[in-house]
Amino acid sequence: MVVFAALLAINAIAAKIDNRRAPEFWVYPAQTIMCSALLVWFRREYRMEAPRRPLFALFTGAIVFAIWISPQAFFGSAARLDGFNPDLLSSNVLYWAELVLRFVRLVVVVPLVEEIFWRGFLLRVLIDDDFDRVPFGTFSWPSFSIVTIAFALSHAPPDWPAALVAGALYNVVAYRTKSLSSCVVAHAVTNMFLGLWIMQTKQWGFW
Repeated sequence: MVVFAALLAINAIAAKIDNRRAPEFWVYPAQTIMCSALLVWFRREYRMEAPRRPLFALFTGAIVFAIWISPQAFFGSAARLDGFNPDLLSSNVLYWAELVLRFVRLVVVVPLVEEIFWRGFLLRVLIDDDFDRVPFGTFSWPSFSIVTIAFALSHAPPDWPAALVAGALYNVVAYRTKSLSSCVVAHAVTNMFLGLWIMQTKQWGFW
């Protein structure tokens, strides 16, 4: 999560220095590759059993997606057109390489990194510093509230309302399923639908 956040910070700083160089075209692929490598390297540290209540996780992921796009899709908010646009790439090879890496990031890396951190670690460490003693999915109001708000604030300001609801619903998946992998599934479903929505509507600001 530290590496993931650091690369986001590098992208933001580089964009402020000279946005014409489109730093996200190299920062985000680097983030995908580096975080994927770290996830594989530390794979034995994560307790990933088979998902429990998979239909509930899938349904929750779809609901979060609908909430995320609802301002533009249902309530007439301005389309979010500014962002990573793969159509700007003149090379067909670069286009597909960037797009594949972007979807790997969206559907695999982000759900794993964020769920391991938010639900696997923070939701438990806020209950007990020795978080390994806390069974996954243990509820407490302070833990629920802090993780929900922090998860929302970790996103871009336009996404805060939707991210607040998303954080709460992913927490509910943790509580109902007692399964980290179910949380990953829910998050991955949301992001997969979001990626397809972005490509269909060309609202690149949702990346």
